[in-house]
Amino acid sequence: MHRTHRAGTHPVDEMLPAPRLFALGLQHVLVMYAGAIAVPLIVGRALQLPPEDVAFLISADLFVCGVVSILQSLGAGPWLGVRMPVMMGVTFAAVGPMVAIANSMPGIEGARALFGAVIGAGVISILMAPLVSRMLRFFPPVVTGTVILVIGVSLMPIGINWIFGLPQGPTAPRLVDPVMQAWLEQHMAEGGAPAGLALAPTVPNPLYGAPGNMVIAGIVLATIMLIARFARGFLSNIAVLVGIVVGGILAASLGLMHFDKVAAAAWFAPIRPFHFGMPSFDPVMILTMTMVMIVVMIESTGMFLALGDMVDQKIDQPRLAAGLRVDGVGTLLGGIFNTFPYTSFSQNVGLVGVTGVRSRHVCVAGGAIMVVLGLIPKMGALVEALPTVVLGGAGLVMFGMVAATGIRVLSRVDFAGNRNNLFVVAVSLGMGMIPMVAGSFDQWLPPSTRVLTHSGILLAAVAAVALNWFLNGAAQADKAEITRAAAQADTH
Repeated sequence: MHRTHRAGTHPVDEMLPAPRLFALGLQHVLVMYAGAIAVPLIVGRALQLPPEDVAFLISADLFVCGVVSILQSLGAGPWLGVRMPVMMGVTFAAVGPMVAIANSMPGIEGARALFGAVIGAGVISILMAPLVSRMLRFFPPVVTGTVILVIGVSLMPIGINWIFGLPQGPTAPRLVDPVMQAWLEQHMAEGGAPAGLALAPTVPNPLYGAPGNMVIAGIVLATIMLIARFARGFLSNIAVLVGIVVGGILAASLGLMHFDKVAAAAWFAPIRPFHFGMPSFDPVMILTMTMVMIVVMIESTGMFLALGDMVDQKIDQPRLAAGLRVDGVGTLLGGIFNTFPYTSFSQNVGLVGVTGVRSRHVCVAGGAIMVVLGLIPKMGALVEALPTVVLGGAGLVMFGMVAATGIRVLSRVDFAGNRNNLFVVAVSLGMGMIPMVAGSFDQWLPPSTRVLTHSGILLAAVAAVALNWFLNGAAQADKAEITRAAAQADTH
């Protein structure tokens, strides 16, 4: 642990020797890398983009991660940056709404609409930053814990489908019988069958739930569990990343991973803004992403309070607003540079507590490393080449940990003395499950509202805030309680 520092210099502001700065910055990068690359993989594939565009999304994400981390940790004037050791990355809280947008509008058009929504939410978040701290009383742990739990539950199907196969497409559980399909096509050509007639899939698909895929995912999961059980320190912090590497090596040895696109990718390429064309701005989509950003900024507030306690720095309202403003600026830059909403990564906040290294310049160095990685297209192509089954084994851990974190935050809520908290959790969890269980429940609602209604996270968040206000009132939240809950959170 690093404890010594120059007289008169706070440990947060201390500049460490370059080799140590690089090593500690690289550790921060490795701790967050698996989470950083997961979102562009999920959203890029949901948009049905070609592999080279998904690889570009990964590079763009790494690049903006680095820029925003430098901005948050180093600061820029009195208005931007909390000036503490913070690494910024894409929030998982936005995955549900973004996948809903992607499913309703796949391809380049969907990407343009998505980035337009991100830009709009970023601008609104910048303007809202000074107001968010006054909203804390609406987000006590019973609300934030419930929302985090629903985030994890709603993400779990993604990891599960990565292992077994997607419900539709070439890996669907059942396929149309090719013999019957040929018979139907022949009769339609002869005019003996009505146009538009289609056969239901009835034949089991050998690509769905393949035993080999289950074995690979199981090995990835077992690797992560073994490291979590027996490793200590730095290695235990990168258990998910090591599991993905082991799974990638295994998949490559079995011929399931192809490197032709990695070989074709350049060693260096700038990240061009508006890669997919000028974004389109849909008011409902912007509202959806803005609601996500409100939840994200409330959680960031708790993170900054927790980190301030760790590094012995006071977080007053102007400093808090400067930190939250970077959430908005990062999200705005994300939309411009073809990536997604940004927030502080809580696992890196935890790493500050584990290592005892409080210098913000460590995260500035980590941000610089992320920028360099983003400018090397081969890195994005290599990650995109990973079979989804490898990511599925890790996804069970990553997404399951999000749900478990929500449960951990809820464990501090008083359920025995206040039965109203039970109703807040019960009804909000049920609302969050609706889009997962009844995917067509909103088929008679206006199409413009479906992006909102198809996000279980947003349904749960609105229900939790409203029910908590109705049942418990909106008394001023206790700062220590918010800080404790945020210090436990690990939703990114």
